[in-house]
Amino acid sequence: MRATRKLITVNEELCNGCGNCVTGCAEGALAIIDGKAKLVNEVFCDGLGACLGECPTGALKVVEVEAEDFNPEAVAKHLTSQGRAVPDHMPDPASLRLDPKGVGGQGQSSRPAGGGCPSSRAMSLKSPCQQANVPASQSGGASNLTHWPIQLRLVPPTAPFLQNARLLLTADCVPPSFPDFNAKLLPGRVMLLGCPKFDDAQSYIDKLADILRENSIKDITVVQMEVPCCAGMTAIALRAAQAAGVNVPVETIVITRDGHTQPAGPGGLPRFAG
Repeated sequence: MRATRKLITVNEELCNGCGNCVTGCAEGALAIIDGKAKLVNEVFCDGLGACLGECPTGALKVVEVEAEDFNPEAVAKHLTSQGRAVPDHMPDPASLRLDPKGVGGQGQSSRPAGGGCPSSRAMSLKSPCQQANVPASQSGGASNLTHWPIQLRLVPPTAPFLQNARLLLTADCVPPSFPDFNAKLLPGRVMLLGCPKFDDAQSYIDKLADILRENSIKDITVVQMEVPCCAGMTAIALRAAQAAGVNVPVETIVITRDGHTQPAGPGGLPRFAG
């Protein structure tokens, strides 16, 4: 079935044929052909873009196009035919009952669709009584992270852990810079992580706007570094709320390079709330 969805595209002028994206794609959707990375079959690509970070030249991009639906059963058959291991989140090829049209995305299976790269599969990490939007006390250095994935570009807007959540939109330099990040900022919040300098800000705005439209988000806490290039995080949150047409409280916390929170000053500089 063809529908408009997200799919990986390759800019062959930028591609240097290094092959990093091929090994970085768990579904085997990419291959080096004639010295360039190419999409083998659109039904093998889940469109989540887990391979983007593997490309050193920026040749990969996720775009919305009309394409065949992602087919995890076809992916499992494809990987098996290449002698590659089928990830745990994929169907067992031995249990599939495909029709005679086979692996090309045309065959139908009695098993429900699902799958996707394990790095982008939405899941809760805590027990049902420890919801992502409910603070939980931790001891012995246990993590307060309650969900996966955490990269903003990989989180699907329909992920269950987003409903009625308090969002923690954080620049990726913050967690290693702020020693108390896990204990003071994560409890009771759903973390979305990204870099406003090196990543596409508009794609962040679009994704966050989709999340705000799909879910009853209570508030957004933005955490960014004191360096100027990090200031875009707050702008992303505000523009996303405007694009989604929702009135959601947005608070900003600024972390200094020596690991402290920046105090409020004249003009209402952001401060640590907590």
